[in-house]
Amino acid sequence: MTMHRSTLMNQFPKAIFGSLKAAAKKKAATGTKIIDLSLGSPDLPPAQIVREELAKQAEKADSYGYTLGGTERFHEAVANYYQRRSGVELDPQTEIIQTMGSQEGLVHLPLAFCNPGDIVLTTDPAYVAYAAGIHLAKCEAYAMPLTAEHQFLPDFDAIPEDICARAKMLILNLPGNPVPAIPSVAFFEKAIAFAKKHNLIVIHDAAYSEFYFEGTKPLSFLEVPGAKEVGVEINSLSKSFSLAGARIAYIVGNASIIETLGELKSHLDYGTFRPIQDAACVALDNAESITDELRIIFSTRHRVLSEGLEAIGWELAPSAGGMFVYAKYPQQQMDDKEFVYHVIEQTGVVLVPGSIFGTSGRNHVRIALVQDEKLLQEAVSRLATL
Repeated sequence: MTMHRSTLMNQFPKAIFGSLKAAAKKKAATGTKIIDLSLGSPDLPPAQIVREELAKQAEKADSYGYTLGGTERFHEAVANYYQRRSGVELDPQTEIIQTMGSQEGLVHLPLAFCNPGDIVLTTDPAYVAYAAGIHLAKCEAYAMPLTAEHQFLPDFDAIPEDICARAKMLILNLPGNPVPAIPSVAFFEKAIAFAKKHNLIVIHDAAYSEFYFEGTKPLSFLEVPGAKEVGVEINSLSKSFSLAGARIAYIVGNASIIETLGELKSHLDYGTFRPIQDAACVALDNAESITDELRIIFSTRHRVLSEGLEAIGWELAPSAGGMFVYAKYPQQQMDDKEFVYHVIEQTGVVLVPGSIFGTSGRNHVRIALVQDEKLLQEAVSRLATL
């Protein structure tokens, strides 16, 4: 029997991470110690109190039924977290919805609000999951280039009027993946005004909001007046609380958007395992102590890697946060995909080519801060030999 793939599958290129892993495994077989800076998966474990809560709740016999969504405790924990950290008031009943990781929510939002032929405004480069949701909804992406001229923030004034007329949604990601640009109140104000003018839904992906190295708190999109009128913010516990494998996140903001997404999700899943939700509540309730310690570690890693790469002639996008360094390497005679395999073969360091995130990522690489300071120093030393 011949199995025929759907034509929609042609919209989903094979992820490069498997190929990078295979190349790294081949290099490791020669005796070289691999330094993997590719996947943005935290190398640090969740806080002890979070792990203890997960174990305690998993032990209970009545913890294994369907949750059908976020528990009341989880919604209250998210609301309290936003109040403490950003001064944002949220209605736990109508302005919060849980998702199974931020990627699930990001992929399903275009399905809930976009029709074939609609346009979703996204950035170039951008996190690859955005394209997946756009393809599933059979709408079109319009890429806003991130350039040094505009501090690696999208330039709304450069978007043609005919594109604005067809646009239904705007996706922002600050600090971003792969480009860790930092948002400002002024930029978010401009985004809100732009959305109101063109009747757009704004989705702010805040997965890295706790990864800031300057200032006193993460800037939430919802802090800015008018944000709830036009959009939502999606946040994950994967990065900020080292719960990547637990797959738990949430979307907060505009009640109408939350309600519609809830209707869609009622046909897709039956909620996250209750012990994971309980553990997430402990993480959110203790965010200050957990994320303060995390920032010290990642701030040091960011400084060590940035200063090291600049010293050997790499050109870095300015950043004061995020989980990645976005860099232009000196060997520009090689395209970025060729370059990362060359780096694995010559040094055993694994990087991600920037072009998988969009055409503006060509001749750049994304480097994840997922190894300790000593290994990052070793990675720089190896890269200096190229």
